[in-house]
Amino acid sequence: MFLKLRQNTEKIFWTKHSKRKMQYYNLSEKRVLRILRKPDRIEEGIAPQTIAKMQITGTLKHQTEIWMMYQTLKMRNSGQELKIKIISAWRYPGRTLIGERPIIPEDTLKEFICPEQNPNFFPRKSRH
Repeated sequence: MFLKLRQNTEKIFWTKHSKRKMQYYNLSEKRVLRILRKPDRIEEGIAPQTIAKMQITGTLKHQTEIWMMYQTLKMRNSGQELKIKIISAWRYPGRTLIGERPIIPEDTLKEFICPEQNPNFFPRKSRH
């Protein structure tokens, strides 16, 4: 199933990574924005200067959490306006304790810390 995402707006910027992860985990744009507006928990993000928010989903038998990581940017031209850069969104199987980061696979962690070492993180433009 292909989810059609809206273009970047004045207040929200979607990275290619976040769009791919939303498609992989079958998360809609509205679902991620709902987590941004009304999170169950707020933690420090994995990447530097980021914030991670979470909502509890699933059932008692199959507990899951949906996380999203974003960064708040100030616009250069207009000093007071803020723009939210959504970096990633993912579904975590299970529940994490308050203050405890979810277990992140090493390959995903390398994408955030050293994106230049991952050739798939920044896809090359075709020369056609």
